[in-house]
Amino acid sequence: MTQALSHPLTAAPTASNWMLDRLTEARGVLADTTQHPDTLVILAARVVVGQTGDAGECADAVEMLRLLDRRPLHAIATAAFPKGGVV
Repeated sequence: MTQALSHPLTAAPTASNWMLDRLTEARGVLADTTQHPDTLVILAARVVVGQTGDAGECADAVEMLRLLDRRPLHAIATAAFPKGGVV
């Protein structure tokens, strides 16, 4: 009886599921920014910018970064798009 468990909580997560989970979590943080510290909101916005395929959502996250991150906009853009926006 050395059969592997097939319960979803014991299954090894795949990289795509992990990233989707992080994106979902980041969206939740951005949906209720007043309940989270600025540092977590900045991190969530960076995750959304890097992982979303929706241009509107990305623009909203960049705007949130612009409001909260005290670095110049070009430094924020460089951090958000390390390869110049190329996927």
